[in-house]
Amino acid sequence: MMDLSTGQWAGLALAALLIGLSKGGVAGLGILVAAVAANVLPAKAASGFVLPLLIAGDLVGLRMFHRHADWGQLRRLMPWTAAGLFVGWFMLGRLDDAQARLLIGALLVAMVAGHLDSRRRAATAEGPAPTPPEWLAPLAGLLAGFTTLVANAAGPVMIVYLLAMRLPKLQFLGTAAWFFCVVNLVKVPFMLQLGLVNPGSLAANAVLVPLVVLGALAGRWVVLRLDQKRFELISFVLTLAAGVRLLVG
Repeated sequence: MMDLSTGQWAGLALAALLIGLSKGGVAGLGILVAAVAANVLPAKAASGFVLPLLIAGDLVGLRMFHRHADWGQLRRLMPWTAAGLFVGWFMLGRLDDAQARLLIGALLVAMVAGHLDSRRRAATAEGPAPTPPEWLAPLAGLLAGFTTLVANAAGPVMIVYLLAMRLPKLQFLGTAAWFFCVVNLVKVPFMLQLGLVNPGSLAANAVLVPLVVLGALAGRWVVLRLDQKRFELISFVLTLAAGVRLLVG
């Protein structure tokens, strides 16, 4: 078991609840997990510590939303995400925390701005909304793979991508649940090799898993009571706020 202070346990308990809420459907809260955990543990150690908690949340999310996945979107994303994971693994030892934070923040803000601009142009154009460009899936997959390994921050990337695909709320959640479950499981060997997941961290994780489950149940209760427009608005606002927060430090 890790030797943690009362304050550290409290911070990690909050991170566990946020993981559960995000996996239960409150899209956008996941990015706060990295920030909370990094204030309790060193940034890289925090990235490894929360991974088993994320996987626990993924399994609960799958139980709730697995039947609603868009498998076409997953097939398009996964090869590029795998490539992004390898890039993130290579870069993890070469980027310091400040550089990684600025890079991810700039990418998130750019993606949100680009998508909002495309929605504005679609709303003023006549005829059906334009089809998202072919390069969007490769870009989103690469960024998701890179950011998830470097900072567990792929959630906002996927929020922007899946909303750009105009997925209904439950299909959005089912696709995200499968995507993150697979990606987080694939990350385990990388984190083991880097020593960021270890017996001490796993023992502490076991204490916090019930809070992940509790948060997921609460998140599901909230999201099932949101209409599509409010769901999208909350997701975008939280994603944009996360990107700006990363940029300003």
